[in-house]
Amino acid sequence: MSELWRPSPTRIADANLTRFMACVNARRGTSLSDYGALYAWSLSSPEAFWTELARFADVRAEWGSGAVIENPQAMPGARFFPDARLNFAANLLRFEDEQPALVFRSERGARRTLSYRELRAEVARVAAGLREAGVVAGDRVAGFVPNVPEAAIAMLATASIGATWSSCSPDFGVHGVLDRFGQIAPKVLFTADGYFYAGKELDSLTQVSQVLTRLPAVEHVVVIPYLHPRPQLARLGAALARARLWQNFGARGAELAFVPMPFNHPLCILYSSGTTGVPKCIVHGAGGTLLQHQKEHLLHTDLKRSDRLFYFTTCGWMMWNWLISALATGATVVLYDGSPFHPNPGALWRLAEEERVTVFGTSAKYLSALQKSDFVPADAVDLTALRTLLSTGSPLLPEGFDYVYRAVKADLHLASISGGTDIVSCFALGCPTRPVFRGEIQCRGLGMAVDIFDDDGRALRGARGELVCTAPFPSMPVGFWNDPDGRKYNAAYFERFAGVWHHGDYAALTAHDGLVIYGRSDAVLNPGGVRIGTAEIYSAVESLPQIAETLAVGQDWNADVRVVLFVRLQPGVELDEPLQKQIRDTIRGHTTARHVPAKVIAVPDIPRTLSGKITELAVRNVVHGLPVKNLDALANPGALEHFRDLPDLQF
Repeated sequence: MSELWRPSPTRIADANLTRFMACVNARRGTSLSDYGALYAWSLSSPEAFWTELARFADVRAEWGSGAVIENPQAMPGARFFPDARLNFAANLLRFEDEQPALVFRSERGARRTLSYRELRAEVARVAAGLREAGVVAGDRVAGFVPNVPEAAIAMLATASIGATWSSCSPDFGVHGVLDRFGQIAPKVLFTADGYFYAGKELDSLTQVSQVLTRLPAVEHVVVIPYLHPRPQLARLGAALARARLWQNFGARGAELAFVPMPFNHPLCILYSSGTTGVPKCIVHGAGGTLLQHQKEHLLHTDLKRSDRLFYFTTCGWMMWNWLISALATGATVVLYDGSPFHPNPGALWRLAEEERVTVFGTSAKYLSALQKSDFVPADAVDLTALRTLLSTGSPLLPEGFDYVYRAVKADLHLASISGGTDIVSCFALGCPTRPVFRGEIQCRGLGMAVDIFDDDGRALRGARGELVCTAPFPSMPVGFWNDPDGRKYNAAYFERFAGVWHHGDYAALTAHDGLVIYGRSDAVLNPGGVRIGTAEIYSAVESLPQIAETLAVGQDWNADVRVVLFVRLQPGVELDEPLQKQIRDTIRGHTTARHVPAKVIAVPDIPRTLSGKITELAVRNVVHGLPVKNLDALANPGALEHFRDLPDLQF
């Protein structure tokens, strides 16, 4: 892969990563000189690495005198800093000055800012309200909320008293919320009266009233005015007696207090996509989440106090948790709520220009959609302040790298990052002191023993296989909710390879010590016994201007598997024979003859999960006449009907 960008000597010298290496060398007597050496040391000396990271990040904690890692060879079973006590919110609210902590923008043009001092005061007020409501350490507090400052305040207030936070975005719908919150029985529910999307006002209170009839554990409801200054709480029906407006909750002028908790105390509960059944409730610990996010923000993203970090996300995606954690660096966090394409494709880039965003985060799917629009950020807005662009959610295709450097900015650190809800962080991500190569994630994360295994558990180099992690790391889940013996947790990650985390990505390490991910391994195609990653096909086809989106599955056929490609076309385009030939020729030219689909079929829509990812498994089940276990996990379940009983799949 060709080199697309290389950091300047000045940028390397000024990087937090460079300063961290100097600190380690001075304190530990090492002679680390580049990322490769630092990465190797972080694996060979994990106790020293995580200790030095905590010191460098100035993590506020009482560390105790015990071992750094208890049972260091056990996976699962290792425990980091078992004697430590800390409070997650105390670390995110260590600053108390007039620098903006949160800047909020909506698609309607609304703008609000909260300084670090104001944020602390609001967290203190809401925490007082939670204590008054009887919330104590270990209780669950839930948010059915858009990406507004109140969501961050409620989460921080929850963490400050040692309770456990969990959130869904308001587009999840009644069943999606019940599938998640119904398992964890929250005591308090925060909600907005509604939200805006693509120019529409969408009500939430009707959904909340339905949800509350089936969430008997909820004792208090706090309603955030968003659509209207005075929401009509009467629409909550029988739950009205439990409801209060946001501005009336808590006590103004309350003192901000932080309850020290064990390192692994449950901070938040995130959820799997739920496409194969009821979503798994993944419990993440406060200390592991904090350490991992500090590492990724400070060392891999190079965040400093002067930075302004934006990530396009909802409160139902783990990137929201990752974004809010950046407050621990003292940077300014920029929030956005609404459609990224309203009122036009330039919406987020004008925000970046006006707010002087220095680190811009989004999804690979967004970049692909932007590429097919007529908006060119480099030509339309001033991105002088922007120095880093982050992309995740699905593999960023090589053409996506080309597009960013051509249409966004030439002098830019483009960091494709990959991890997941399972670890609320990354296995592979950016490195501010290394060059960027086309189509590659730059590096494996510090302290993360990431490897590629074949089916027999043997390490691979330069070949494709299963992405695994062979040693413990702090942000491994504390466990799954309602899984007392750990059976579900073990089955999810450690059943495939004993004592090794199996992540479920099909990937390969590169000659530059980077990583390429070819898609989810459970969606890998297997024609003629040859494993093919779906991302390779998408990379080829989605480069064509006629194609809006694609999805590939393997169909069992004549004792083998054949590749079937579904395409959603741009408006006004017809899937005629010349276009089918162009698609097949493009795939053959970009990949191999085995990647060429036996069938190319146009569909009006492609199903995706509530977090926006296409779901090959659900389509594969429908194609084979099998049930899809949890339609409520899909944002557009009706799209599956387009794949049922297709005549073209019968011959």
